[in-house]
Amino acid sequence: MCTVVPISLTVGANRIVPTVAIPHPLGNPALTKEEEKDIRRKLLNKALNALSTEVSEQTVFE
Repeated sequence: MCTVVPISLTVGANRIVPTVAIPHPLGNPALTKEEEKDIRRKLLNKALNALSTEVSEQTVFE
């Protein structure tokens, strides 16, 4: 999980899951608690999917 995808690509990360923003990678404090929970759940599910997916080259999971 990262906030700056080009840096992750440059350093050679195999699986890249983009997050929200640099100061708040896993959420947005301007949202309600329910909306934040929804964002975090979606990011976590995306990350788990990335870990369980076979990759042969750098892959960005949008």
